Amino acid sequence: MFDLIIIGAGPGGYEMAAEAAAKGLTVGIVERNLLGGTCLNRGCIPTKALCRNAEVVNLIKESTQWGVTTGDVTIDYATAFARKNEVVTQLREGVAMLMGQPGITVINGEARFKDAHTIEVNGDTFEARNIVIATGSAPRGLPIEGADLCMTSDDVLAMDTLPKSMCIVGGGVIGMEFAAIFQSFGVEVTVIEYCKEILPLFDKDIAKRLKTVLSKRGIKIITQAAVKAVSRSDEGMLTVTYDAKGKEQSATAERVLMSVGRQPVLPQGLDAIGVTVGRRGIEVDENMRTSADGVYAIGDVNGLCMLAHAASAQGEVALAHIMGQPCHVRLDIVPSAVFTVPELSMVGLTEDQCAERGMDVVVKKSFFRSNGKAVSMGETDGLVKMIVDAQSRLIVGCHICGAHAADLIQEVVMAMNANATIDQLAASIHGHPTLTEVVMAAARQF
Repeated sequence: MFDLIIIGAGPGGYEMAAEAAAKGLTVGIVERNLLGGTCLNRGCIPTKALCRNAEVVNLIKESTQWGVTTGDVTIDYATAFARKNEVVTQLREGVAMLMGQPGITVINGEARFKDAHTIEVNGDTFEARNIVIATGSAPRGLPIEGADLCMTSDDVLAMDTLPKSMCIVGGGVIGMEFAAIFQSFGVEVTVIEYCKEILPLFDKDIAKRLKTVLSKRGIKIITQAAVKAVSRSDEGMLTVTYDAKGKEQSATAERVLMSVGRQPVLPQGLDAIGVTVGRRGIEVDENMRTSADGVYAIGDVNGLCMLAHAASAQGEVALAHIMGQPCHVRLDIVPSAVFTVPELSMVGLTEDQCAERGMDVVVKKSFFRSNGKAVSMGETDGLVKMIVDAQSRLIVGCHICGAHAADLIQEVVMAMNANATIDQLAASIHGHPTLTEVVMAAARQF
């Protein structure tokens, strides 16, 4: 009998397991594939490794503007692919060491519920006082003719060579990151997005800015287009047929990546134990409890926020509830980022969301081109957009496009968590010259 069984060893699962064991619980963690889950093996980490290589490639291409001669310095995709695998292997070995600590038992196989406190894996039965479902998600596809001809993000990350051309169906985070990576390595890229703008969950000013930058680099971006079918020609090329502004059009490429979101991976036996599954995934309350007593669900499987760090935070909330301890994690303040060049990041509400809610807000912007560090780095294409409640002066949203945006947003996350006003943020002293001064420049306009 374990104190806790966790099904799934992604970031939410393995971090929760380590924390629970450190607090004295006996933990069984079940994984049917590789430790680290999608994030480490087929998601966040491998794509970020490729993003870094793509960033270096872009620097090499642009170095002539600084009078730098790079000679024969090149980075081909085979080198980037090998480095990606090395990074993943190194980190997975680290997770294995973490899961090897006292109090944790790793169980290899696929779990099936027998009852709310019992699972079966490979014919063996395991019991626990509490069970946490952390089984993550898988790529989702469109129900269209020829969908089977498309690649998923899993397939793309397994490619050791690149095609000459690729069409990406979906201009969300995953689609735009791959678009930027492939274009840097010389692939002719077309992105087809159903919504009015790419990155529909991001602030429109930020999304439009990225679209402009990537379009100038040669990525063809088509928005407000509904993909209808994918077909293969006798020569092996793929054609994506779509409707745009009432007209049927098409795009042709060697490969097509279907990148239209992800769907929860549900363990077997949920019906038998009375777990309610809604449209987005397993339904949970504020403590991550499902409708079955003693069963929790964290991460992508509950569909609340499909981000690795959100899964980890939800694991903290669930563990605190299991142990009867207080928890100060705020799940309403979760940053997100897009690792293109330039990077994007956001936290809180967009300007449109504030308008939809009838909120009285003030919006200010600052620009990387006015920042000394950004000019020195040659990274002047970017902005910070800050949204503040007009009455309380609390920050309700921040959106950044520019170098190191994913790091810069954390300052605002910290301020929002502490309920700091924009005046308190503006009063803090920032080092010079640093990119954080771009955030300060926006704050001091209020």
